Amino acid sequence: MGEMIWLGILFPQASRRKPFLSIFLLLYSLLLLFCVHGSSSPFNDSVPFHLYHSSDSLLREIETLVGRHPDKFHIETMRGSNRGYLAEIVVVTYNHTQRQINKPKIRILLSFGQHGRELITTEVALQLLHIFVGERSVPYLDSQSIENILDNFIIKVVPMENLNGRKLVEAGDSCDRRNGRGVDLNRNWSVDWGKKEKDYDPYEEYPGSAPFSEPEAQIMRKLAVSFNPHIWVSVHSGMEALFMPYDHKNTIPAGLAGHIMKSILENLNLRHFQRKCLVGSGGGSVGYLAHGTTTDYMYDIAKVPMAFTFEIYGDASASQKDCFRMFNPIDKTTFQAVIDKWCTAFITLFEEGIKRLGGAQLSGYDKTTYLWDHLSVVDNDSKNKVRNRDVFELAVQELRNYFRLFFLSTVLLMFMFCSRISKNKFKDMNLTLNGA
Repeated sequence: MGEMIWLGILFPQASRRKPFLSIFLLLYSLLLLFCVHGSSSPFNDSVPFHLYHSSDSLLREIETLVGRHPDKFHIETMRGSNRGYLAEIVVVTYNHTQRQINKPKIRILLSFGQHGRELITTEVALQLLHIFVGERSVPYLDSQSIENILDNFIIKVVPMENLNGRKLVEAGDSCDRRNGRGVDLNRNWSVDWGKKEKDYDPYEEYPGSAPFSEPEAQIMRKLAVSFNPHIWVSVHSGMEALFMPYDHKNTIPAGLAGHIMKSILENLNLRHFQRKCLVGSGGGSVGYLAHGTTTDYMYDIAKVPMAFTFEIYGDASASQKDCFRMFNPIDKTTFQAVIDKWCTAFITLFEEGIKRLGGAQLSGYDKTTYLWDHLSVVDNDSKNKVRNRDVFELAVQELRNYFRLFFLSTVLLMFMFCSRISKNKFKDMNLTLNGA
């Protein structure tokens, strides 16, 4: 009876004359309603979207959070483009301006969501920002203790480095790690760029047409050079690991620098992860070498004294086809546990930064001198050297590209020339034979 009422409302003529047609139209209408309702979710049906923010809602929440705490937060959107491809990255800066301390502050740069499929990383970024202003807590630490720790730092947080790639994941491709035009942003940097291992997969690791071909990488490089951090962390998922340079070779930095970074990671592993995380160089620990990575650039070129890659979650039992489960927790208990323990680990990392860098000679915002081996955070002159080196690297790469094009063009021209000569000779031979 109810169905006939709806039919009379939706299709008055059909309900009276052709009942079978009316039922068909009703079912069709209900299907349309279901599809429209389902499309309102940014994720496909296999994703527990009740646990995760969409990219838009996460960035809106961050913007609202910043608006509530203007004395501690500043937000900006950095934009870039390349050959019609546009990208933008939101950067949130924490600096408690109302409680300035006398000594210069340590600068930290954190990046989350470099790969679109690793949604859990951006949730950790959001939680950390709430913790910075006391709106959420971490186990065993009160808000005042956290605030006292944070007063030693200026922290820049990139909550979602790969927004375009994240949009692709939300549209249904839960396995995609690349940016909006198919480039792996963690292979697009200049240190050992472009080298391919035997198991190279172009879908997973395509490094782009040249180092820094992608606007996202260009923006992050610009941010690193201008901010000049003492500590860098790139946050990923896929396993549980605490990595340091290098990714492109099976070794860690020599001397005191490598020893200090490794001791910090071992301490984090012991205190928060019961030694379950892999610790060491990315290239030596993960089982394969990665070329053109951000962390190797930050350490080798940008001269960041402490450069790390954190892998915060992975489900090794997940099917290769179930990428979401492989890279992100799917139940509320695990989801919250991952966020809590890694946010706590970040606070511990900040404490380690105070211990390790607090004894260094910090003179002003742009100049820092350490007594560690070869380590020195760049001053203005050094930043110019880094910038010039970047320009030189790009110029060399462009020259290589032009040389390749010139070489190919020359080969083609030679081939065409030789073909033309052969054709003329063959034609002359035919004329001679015919004349004979």
